[in-house]
This record gives sequence, structure tokens and C-alpha cells, in this order.
Amino acid sequence: MAHNIRDNTERHRFELDADGHVAFSNYKRADGVLTILHTEVPKALEGHGVGSALIRGVLDIARSQGLKVVTVCPFAKSYVDRHAEYADLVQ
Repeated sequence: MAHNIRDNTERHRFELDADGHVAFSNYKRADGVLTILHTEVPKALEGHGVGSALIRGVLDIARSQGLKVVTVCPFAKSYVDRHAEYADLVQ
């Protein structure tokens, strides 16, 4: 699923299409830092790992672009807290 994530720069959000719905994560990007502000998963997709796939993909994109990450979004923070392999990205 992570390879289906797109960066919608006009809306400042990463998007993931799943089962006819769009999950997204709003962000702010400045000075080499990606701040994840809010993540939203449609109710129809909740509990199916879509939010986790989205955040994992966002973090992988941040890593590939050499960005540090700030997790304002509680869901993203919780994901990073549970996945130590992303701890090096957190500012």
C-alpha cells in the first residue's frame, strides 16, 4: 500500500487511496523538517491498517528526502513510538 501514497502539495497532505476512499495526513514542510499535523482515515477504513500504512509511507518518504519529522498528530506520534526503526527521523 505504501507505494500508492501521493504527495498532494497543493493541499499540503499525503494521500492514500483505499477501497474507494482517501486517507490523508496533513503536513507542513520547512527547513528540512516535515511536521505531521493531522491524519484522517475514513470510518469505513478504520481498523484495517490503512492509517498505519499511510504513516509508514510518509515516514519512508521523509527518510528518502533526508527530512526530519515532528509528529504533532497523535496517531503519527503513537506510530513512531511503537516503531523504533523511525526514531532517528524524529526531531
